[in-house]
Amino acid sequence: MGKKTPDFVSTTNACKLCRPLGAVLAFRGVAGAVPYLHGSQGCATYMRRYIISHFNEPIDIASSSLGEKNAIYGGGANLKQGLKNVTAKYCPALIGIATTCLTETIGDDLNLLLSEYRREFMAPDDSSPLLVRVSTPSYAGSHMEGFHGAVLALVEQLAAPESPGGGDEKAPLNLLPGLVSPADLRLLKEILAQFSLPATILPDFSETLDGPALDDYPLIPAGGTAIAAIARMGSAPLSIEFGRTLPDRLSAAGWLEERHGVPRRRLGLPVGLRETDRFLSLLAELAASGEMAPEQAAARGRLLDAMVDGHKYLSGQRAVVYGEEDLVVGLSSLLAEIGVRPVLCASGGKSGRLAAALDEVLSELLPAGSEPPEVYEDCDFFDIAARARELKPDLLIGHSKGYHLARELGVPLIRVGFPIHDRLGGQRLLHLGYQGGQQLFDRLVNALIARKQDDSPIGYSYM
Repeated sequence: MGKKTPDFVSTTNACKLCRPLGAVLAFRGVAGAVPYLHGSQGCATYMRRYIISHFNEPIDIASSSLGEKNAIYGGGANLKQGLKNVTAKYCPALIGIATTCLTETIGDDLNLLLSEYRREFMAPDDSSPLLVRVSTPSYAGSHMEGFHGAVLALVEQLAAPESPGGGDEKAPLNLLPGLVSPADLRLLKEILAQFSLPATILPDFSETLDGPALDDYPLIPAGGTAIAAIARMGSAPLSIEFGRTLPDRLSAAGWLEERHGVPRRRLGLPVGLRETDRFLSLLAELAASGEMAPEQAAARGRLLDAMVDGHKYLSGQRAVVYGEEDLVVGLSSLLAEIGVRPVLCASGGKSGRLAAALDEVLSELLPAGSEPPEVYEDCDFFDIAARARELKPDLLIGHSKGYHLARELGVPLIRVGFPIHDRLGGQRLLHLGYQGGQQLFDRLVNALIARKQDDSPIGYSYM
C-alpha cells in the first residue's frame, strides 16, 4: 500500500477539523449539557459556523473569551466568571469544558482551576451542574480525537463503580458508535428495539442536533444521553464500540473494561453488507430469541436485490475515498462489495491503523491479484489532489471539502460524513446498516448514470 512521504511541513486545505470541535459535538449528545470552550471567543464562533452549516440547527457554545491580557496572566478568572454566567443563564445539568490552543499553550491548569471554582462557587447540594473537562489542543490531533476524548472523559468522570448485583444481563448494553449522523443514531435505536435490546448510546445527538421546528427557542434542546444512564455504564453486561482505527488510549469501552470489568467488543462501523452482518450477528447472539430481527433480514434482502440490479453500472469503477479514518474503512468495504475499486484511501487522522484496518476488511473482497488501495494518513487535500490527478478516478467519496477537486477532475462527488456544508440535509444522511448501504448504493449508481447522461451527445431516458 502507498504511503505519503511529505517534503514540506505546512498544511494546505486540511482533511480534518480541529480537536475541540469534536469535543463540542460529543458534549452536545448529553442531556442538559452545554459545551464550553476555555479559550478565545473566535474559537467558539468558528465552530458554531461549521456545526450550523452541516446540521442546520442553532447551537450555543459558551466561551471564557480570553484576550491578549489573559495570554500573559492566565485565564482562570475568565473561566470562573464564564461558568457562573452559563449556570445562571442556562441552568444546565452538565457543562462540558474543552480546552483550546491558547489555554493549552499558556499552561492553564484546568484541574486546579475547576477545583477552586467548585470550592468557591458551587453549592454543597446537587443543584450545581456537573463539570466534565477534556484536554483538546487543536495543534495535536483532529476533531475525531477531540470527539473520542470527550466521550472518554464523560465515562471516566461520571461512570460510577459497579453497584452490588452489577453485571445483570437485563442491564442496558453500552453502545459507543463514534461520530455518525443523527439519522444513523436513530437507525441504531430502531435496530436495538427490533432485537429487544436496551442500550445506553453515548453520545446521542439524534435530537439535539436534528430537532423539530418549535414555537420557542430552547436554550438547551431536549434529548441526549441521560447523565444517570452514563453513571450506570460501569454496570453494563457489554460495551459495543465502533472503530477499527480507534486508539486504545481514547477508548471509553476499553476504560470501562479495565476499571469496571465491562467486556468490550470492538467492531468496524457497520457500513455495507459484511460490516453490518458482523454487528447484527452480535445483536442476534445477545438477543433473547437468538435470531435476526425480521425487519433487518428484509432490509438485507432488499440491499442484495439492489446490488444485483445495479452492479453493471458500478463494476470496474475507481474511487478516491477520504474523511474520518473509520468511515473511510467502512466505505471502502462497501465499495469493494459492489465492484468499485478504491484506488486511494486518505484521511487527516494519524492513528497509524488505517492501512491495517483497510487490509483487514478488503483482503476478502478484492479480486485475487488486484492492487490494494494507496493509503494516505495525516494528509491534506494538497496530497490528495496531487495523487488523484495521476490516478484519474471515476468518482470521489467524502465530505464537502473535496468539492473543488471533484469539479477540477470532472467527476461526481458523493457527499458523506462531516462536514457537508454545500448541500442540505447532511444530518439526515444514512451511512450505517443495510438501510444506509442501500441509500449509498443508490446515490453511487445514480451519480454515475447522471454523469453518463451529461457526457453523452444525445443522452438517454431509460436505464
